[in-house]
Amino acid sequence: MHPSVKRLATSVGTRPLKLQQASASLLPPIVLYRHLLRAHRSLPEGMRSLGDEYVKAEFRRHREVTNPLHIIGFLSQWKAYLDKMPRDSEPEKFTGQKLGPQLIEKMSAEQLGQLYELKNATKDAWNSIEDEGPKDPREQ
Repeated sequence: MHPSVKRLATSVGTRPLKLQQASASLLPPIVLYRHLLRAHRSLPEGMRSLGDEYVKAEFRRHREVTNPLHIIGFLSQWKAYLDKMPRDSEPEKFTGQKLGPQLIEKMSAEQLGQLYELKNATKDAWNSIEDEGPKDPREQ
């Protein structure tokens, strides 16, 4: 990552950002990355591995970005996702969210393709979780 990008990302971690979906200040990229992977620990194994791979790929893909607005948007969206993830004490709380038509209209063709791939991948992950059945022998 470019040094000025690191400075910008570090500085936004210490100042509150007035965005609709950001409930607190942004985190520096590496800290946010680690928090995301930890948050995925409460997910079922299939969803956890899918989520971890997606987070890793997205952070790798954005490693060389130099546009400050793009960086802030990227970090704020991942922070909003992190804020919606369940904590260890409340794993059943995560419900997801529907994408509104306004948001979908703003997406590029590449983003729409990624969204479609993600939809198919999550469908497969949920099917494999349902096929496994209960893991607790008392539930069988």
